[in-house]
Amino acid sequence: MVTGPIIICIGLSLAPSAVTNASSNWLLALIALVTIVIFNVWGKGMFKIIPILMGVVISYVAAIIMNACGMTNADGSAILNFTGIASANWVGLPPFTLAKFDITAILVMAPIALATMMEHIGDMSAISATTEQPFMEDPGLHRTLIGDGLATSLSAMFGGPANTTYGENTGVLVLSNVHDPKVVRLAAVFAIVLGFIPKMAEVIGSMPSAIVGGVSFILYGMISAIGVRNIVENKVDFTNSRNLIIAAVILVCGLGFSSGLTFTVAGTPVTLTGLAIAAIAGIVLNAILPGNDYEFGTNPDGDQNRGIHH
Repeated sequence: MVTGPIIICIGLSLAPSAVTNASSNWLLALIALVTIVIFNVWGKGMFKIIPILMGVVISYVAAIIMNACGMTNADGSAILNFTGIASANWVGLPPFTLAKFDITAILVMAPIALATMMEHIGDMSAISATTEQPFMEDPGLHRTLIGDGLATSLSAMFGGPANTTYGENTGVLVLSNVHDPKVVRLAAVFAIVLGFIPKMAEVIGSMPSAIVGGVSFILYGMISAIGVRNIVENKVDFTNSRNLIIAAVILVCGLGFSSGLTFTVAGTPVTLTGLAIAAIAGIVLNAILPGNDYEFGTNPDGDQNRGIHH
């Protein structure tokens, strides 16, 4: 009831960034999009598993050809810029900086944790629904949330960015049908190794934003589609006005507060993102409105989506 519309919001709130990225070069974005669709629908064997990688590789090759032919982006800028790659080292340390205590920075960043927690819960239920595994129960939300928090704290300790569960990855799971956590662990090892190869970072950084936009078209839309699927599988009754009200408030909050809501606490501006507002509103409404009609034990599929396995 609450997670479904939030997952829909996660996807739809990302939609404008997909269009913005793609609009820098529609032809490239279209090549990426069409390649992914072709490999996903008609691909055979290994190629069916890696449509997104194929989309990136083929559109990057197209970008190289277009660049060589003297074509430019919509704003007249060069499609590819290799200057950074040439000057980057093959081996180097990422920029490590030790964290220091700053109450202003803490007050600004702490409320964002609400949004990442909600996104985490939404993504966990979306991944559970996609893979048909009760991840909310095993390993359990308490473990995945602690893992997420510890990883973010560790990253922040050395000046790295925060972690987030990335709804896009749910879209990747749906497209590739590869659900084995071993794959992600292997990817993590690759990512750590690549972190020490600045040249590789520059190669990835040189990828035109239009390609990212073309890929995002599918991934972001899939997140919202998974949210709809979540609602359908849970047999949420929308003839019940209580459920309609909760979904309506979540959708308007999640999509309406595009730049969040900023208020001042002890002289420090604090911003709650649209997703955090939507999640808080949904949870509060679900708790106080009379007539919560969900009964555990009557719909095993729905229970599994909530992390209860029979």
